[in-house]
Amino acid sequence: MSNAANIHRANDPHDFLNLQTLVDSEELAIQQSVRRFVEDRVLPEIGDWYDEGVFPRDLAKEMGSLGLLGMHLEGYGCAGTNAVSYGLACLELEAGDSGFRSFVSVQGSLAMFPIHAFGSEEQKQQWLPGMAAGELIGCFGLTEPDSGSDPGSMRTTARRDGTDWILNGTKMWITNGPIADVAIIWARAEEGIRGFVVPTTTPGFTANTVHKKASLRASVTGELVLEDVRLPETAVLPGVVGLRGPLSCLNEARFGILFGAVGAGRACYESALAYSISREQFGQSIAGFQLVQRKLVEMMISVNRSTLVALHLGRLKDAGTLTPAQVSFGKMDNVRQALDVAREARNSLGANGITLEYPVIRHMNNLESVYTYEGTNEIHTLALGHAITGIAAYR
Repeated sequence: MSNAANIHRANDPHDFLNLQTLVDSEELAIQQSVRRFVEDRVLPEIGDWYDEGVFPRDLAKEMGSLGLLGMHLEGYGCAGTNAVSYGLACLELEAGDSGFRSFVSVQGSLAMFPIHAFGSEEQKQQWLPGMAAGELIGCFGLTEPDSGSDPGSMRTTARRDGTDWILNGTKMWITNGPIADVAIIWARAEEGIRGFVVPTTTPGFTANTVHKKASLRASVTGELVLEDVRLPETAVLPGVVGLRGPLSCLNEARFGILFGAVGAGRACYESALAYSISREQFGQSIAGFQLVQRKLVEMMISVNRSTLVALHLGRLKDAGTLTPAQVSFGKMDNVRQALDVAREARNSLGANGITLEYPVIRHMNNLESVYTYEGTNEIHTLALGHAITGIAAYR
């Protein structure tokens, strides 16, 4: 066999740079188990779930049994994996659908993480084991109708009334909100921003489902309304005061996103590649046309480059040296790359690219939301600008 043939066989179109060699056996085993879950339990039904606008809550316990919920946390029924393993799990979940990665991100990084990092031992024992098992679902209430990129301007208030707290306000665009058993609510108190662990059965707490979404349809989004919600002192997260609390949670979630976006981009590229090879026009496979090959090559390069960025940032996180600005780098560029891949793949599939028989339009629509949430593209741009110039241009 010629050297050229050997080289051709070595170039796996699904892992062109042989990036699998950059993960160890345990990390690879976790990634493969999540991929099997997605192939067996998500992909056969996801088109219908997306079309109908539903999230299959019953799968939460299955994800819990796989150790996916709060998997990067230690103790309390959590798997305690390293950051790269968590990232690879997010990658495979989002290759299925962004809604599933969003569910796991919110549950583990936005709801469980603040309890784990800032909660009392009583709060940890009460909530974390059930959340890790998928028996209890959590949500994260920070964003408000008039407070998105500027969380410091939130209007939700928490005032003391004897030994109790009274919460009033509205949170918006809350993933898992309408199906949650517990909400982590951030509110403005006299001493600063405080976090509260709020059972959703508390009187005065209401969750309203957001309907008519064209993106993240296989995910439940809600509005949380708090009207004189009375909570005991034990509901306060004692370990943090100020925006450092919610922002640290968002940083955890963004780390999962920068891996997850790679999965969405990979799914679009692989769909376009398979379609281009099988689709015939003018008497030959369209993969043999130069313009089509250019699109496929650009998609492949984007996916491999984004994977390298994600793995590198994962290693930095495991080493304890990852900075918030570096997370912004990964979230901003990997989502941007995935969205570009999705749009190119949609074009490559022609009219078939807009049907839910293929994953591309679903991923493309989902990524429009991923591009915006957990920090808009513009905010991450300014975070990076601040990091390299030392000048904050937020105002």
